[in-house]
Amino acid sequence: MFRNARPCDADRCFEIETSAYEGDEAATREKIAKRIESYPQGFLVIEADGELVGFINSGCAHEVEMSDEEFKELVGHDPEASNVVIMSVVVAPAHQGKGLSKALMVEFVERMKRMGKTTIHLMCKEHHVPLYEKFGYGYIRPSASDHGGMAWHEMSMDL
Repeated sequence: MFRNARPCDADRCFEIETSAYEGDEAATREKIAKRIESYPQGFLVIEADGELVGFINSGCAHEVEMSDEEFKELVGHDPEASNVVIMSVVVAPAHQGKGLSKALMVEFVERMKRMGKTTIHLMCKEHHVPLYEKFGYGYIRPSASDHGGMAWHEMSMDL
């Protein structure tokens, strides 16, 4: 059900990413491929009935600056750093509402703990803040990022 992404998953992940995020907020296929290649340990996919239906991808940093657009291309990423930055949490629309994003998040957090990470950071839209609070993330502040022309909110979890 869970596994790390492989290079051959890039097309399907891009398909899911663009189905769930609006316009410029979706990562390009090239960014997704680079994230898989550069840090497969931080790119967790979930399968249902043999089909890839969702994923979480991330990078790691010693100092977290959530509004750093270059980090989305893993500029400054260090796999040994203790702070994890989630870039996408997404489940294909046909598979939403089945608890898969929760399952993905729980598995991702456990994997990051086993890897010795100390915090997980993410940005989300306002309507997702309560969801991430249920997962154990604390609200930090509105983000300086205007990624995709949207308003974002920064959250984090200590592991």
